Amino acid sequence: MSVLVYTETENGAFKKSAFEVASYAKAVANMLGTTVTAVAFNANNTSDLAAYGMDKVLHVKNDQLANFNAKAYASVLKQAAEKESAKIVVISSSADSKYLAGLLSIGLNAGYASNVVAAPESASPFVVKRTAFTNKAFSFTEINTDVKVVGLSKNAYGLVEANGTAAEESFEPSLGDADFGVKITSVDKATDKVTIADAEIVVSAGRGMKGPENWGMIEELADVLGAATACSKPVSDMGWRPHGEHVGQTGKPVASNLYIAIGISGAIQHLAGINSSKVKVVINSDAEAPFFKAADYGVVGDAFEVVPSLIEKLKQFKAQNA
Repeated sequence: MSVLVYTETENGAFKKSAFEVASYAKAVANMLGTTVTAVAFNANNTSDLAAYGMDKVLHVKNDQLANFNAKAYASVLKQAAEKESAKIVVISSSADSKYLAGLLSIGLNAGYASNVVAAPESASPFVVKRTAFTNKAFSFTEINTDVKVVGLSKNAYGLVEANGTAAEESFEPSLGDADFGVKITSVDKATDKVTIADAEIVVSAGRGMKGPENWGMIEELADVLGAATACSKPVSDMGWRPHGEHVGQTGKPVASNLYIAIGISGAIQHLAGINSSKVKVVINSDAEAPFFKAADYGVVGDAFEVVPSLIEKLKQFKAQNA
């Protein structure tokens, strides 16, 4: 029962999530006493995976796969799993991986468990721990199909280094027009900003900012922290910020190490989407705001006074520790 892992890349470099799923896959392989093989698409340097215990890397070099395509990537992973006789396939819980999970599961006739947060409870039966009810509880799910697909939640397992050879093998899957479905004509990416999906820290703001003209201090705080900027649904609905920055149950889910909410009351839909973040800090002038009940740390005060002071203190701290 070998293990296969899909390691995501961005512009040829592995994402942090790639090393996390690799760490998890290695732990599963150790539990089963087997090997683990990674699949990488157009990576600059696959040897980076050796530090996380990969025995082999199937490197797919194909210009048609330069941009993510759920149907095509699922087809490649299916062929890789069949080639390696893999019984367990580990993927992340990124938006891309969630898109391909269903297609991959159908292709492999596999059971799929999403939002997994820990190493398997047991190998036989194969039981995994998952979050449930918008991260308010845990469930233990048995996957009883011959092939199993595991979707690991972001920041749930961490990075665990292990010795591996990561022997690279060129992999050329058979792909036709039917494997692509949607044709990608162009992709525009913001290269100067930290994305919400990859951010360790997210600075988010809501209607308490009073208008889009006041977002400069939010962006400055994010810049000082090396964070991504985000917003609540009403803010994106009013056009103050791009819809791509909307986080919450109906927007992008966030599982950052630190989530700072400024001027956000804390509607249940917003809390459901950010509940996986490890540390939540709230800055709000309303001491009765619901967000304070979910926060690890709270500051009751005017954001227009608190945030500039916070920026100043952070800059001083960074200067002293440079």
